[in-house]
Amino acid sequence: MSPAPPARRLRLHLPRRMFAQVLLMQVAIAAGVAVLATGLFLAPLSDQLDDQAMRRALSIAQTTAAQPQIAEDLTDTPATAGGPVQREAERIRTATKAEYIVVMDRRGVRWSHPTPSEIGRPVSTDPGQALAGHDVMQIDSGTLGRTARGKVPLRDGDGRIVGAVSVGIAYDSVRARLLHAIPGLFAYAGGALAVGALAAWLISRRVQRQTRDLAFSDISALLAEREAMLHGIREGVVALDRAGRIRLLNDEARRLLGIGDEAVGRSLDEALGKGRTADVLAGRVTGTDLLTVRGQRVLVANRMPTDDDGAVATLRDRTELEQLGRELDSTRGLIDALRAQDHEHANRMHTVLGLLELEMYDDAVEFVGEVVGDHRATAEQVAERIQDPLLAALLVGKATVAAERGVALSLADRTGLPDRLIDPRGLVTVVGNLVDNALDAAAGTPHARVEVELQAEGRTATLRVRDTGPGIPEEQRELIFTEGWSTKQRPAHRERGIGLPLVRRLAERQGGSATVGEAAGGGAEFTVVLPEALAEADLEPALSVPSDPHPHTVAEEESR
Repeated sequence: MSPAPPARRLRLHLPRRMFAQVLLMQVAIAAGVAVLATGLFLAPLSDQLDDQAMRRALSIAQTTAAQPQIAEDLTDTPATAGGPVQREAERIRTATKAEYIVVMDRRGVRWSHPTPSEIGRPVSTDPGQALAGHDVMQIDSGTLGRTARGKVPLRDGDGRIVGAVSVGIAYDSVRARLLHAIPGLFAYAGGALAVGALAAWLISRRVQRQTRDLAFSDISALLAEREAMLHGIREGVVALDRAGRIRLLNDEARRLLGIGDEAVGRSLDEALGKGRTADVLAGRVTGTDLLTVRGQRVLVANRMPTDDDGAVATLRDRTELEQLGRELDSTRGLIDALRAQDHEHANRMHTVLGLLELEMYDDAVEFVGEVVGDHRATAEQVAERIQDPLLAALLVGKATVAAERGVALSLADRTGLPDRLIDPRGLVTVVGNLVDNALDAAAGTPHARVEVELQAEGRTATLRVRDTGPGIPEEQRELIFTEGWSTKQRPAHRERGIGLPLVRRLAERQGGSATVGEAAGGGAEFTVVLPEALAEADLEPALSVPSDPHPHTVAEEESR
């Protein structure tokens, strides 16, 4: 025989939906509270009804004992079924609906009883306390069953105790009152449970709408996926509440903004400081793909409001892309310059060929010597004044670009920079940005000219770039250092309005400044002061600046 399959155990499963689970739990809580409240109410109710019955019995006994005629009849008449004590006790019992009223003498012999045959017999319970002058309340059993009793002493006109009065209230009536109160109590409890269930249903419906009728497992999975997505994507994500406080940062946002978990719960101005980045993330600057500079990083920010009046902002790092764009611009400029030099080289080769064909050999040798010497002199002039190789190479290249664009690029008389720059790449970025802007401004103007002046004093490097362009209006001289602001047309491969903000940030990072004013001959003059740009000078002679009384521009040196 094949073994019998194991018996399947009955298992209760909670509903999957969060709405149903919340409703079920709230109804269960409401039912539990209703049952608990009913039990807590019923527990003392029985004792309260017993106490009320005993006090009622005691009150009837005290009223009966307060009538002086009963005490006189007890001492003057015998204990008979038709005696005056029995008649008065029955009258009071009928009027008060008590179970019994028993009047007894000091021996405990009954003078009144609802059952006449019991008159003249001793009472069934000990009357000692009442005969001793004490009021007694108790629940006890006697000849008439279980009753709530009250016993008091009976005194004559002189105050002497001549007997006692015992009054009983049927305990069945007390229990009946308790049972009669239970349906009403359950009705109230049921009403409270119904109201609680309705409130639980309304709350659950609200939870259902807010959670989109998801199950707890779905919500848990969504949270896990959200954490993985937020910390795995290569874009910065900043979530804000309705008050503008940061409530969430992913790893990339911490890296791009340079802040940590301490920023959570703080406003943007407190966490980032006042500036364009805080304004963009807070929505005080509107638009899409907004540019901002944070430290040395160029960021593109987008902000999306949420249903709870908060917002989510995303950040993309455009630093490398901007650098590639600038390198592309420089490459294009160099290509244009090389193209022009190719034409110039061809013309020179034709000239040499003509001189050779005319057998003017001495003139050909002199011509070639002048051409080679001019190019060598140009590079030597820059290298003599600018001893840092990166910066010298940049200016030689910019001179070629300037010549192609018809702009005379020159070094000022006082230019002199030793080879002890701490951050030569940073200064290359500053000089490159300012020279590019100056060439753009001066190109196409009469007698176009750009002058670069670099001076060193101690550890401080001062850069001035002057051009003969239209200049910058005074009201725009601070605005041009704002991220994303530019008067130039945006090229296809990158954004405008980044170079000058980067220049100012690089200067301020070293405790310096970047300002713009009006040049002496018209146009603009940019001044950048870098207090910590140079390393400490060695014990060597200071750099000597050549005092050429007739300085020539780099472009002029090339064309001589």
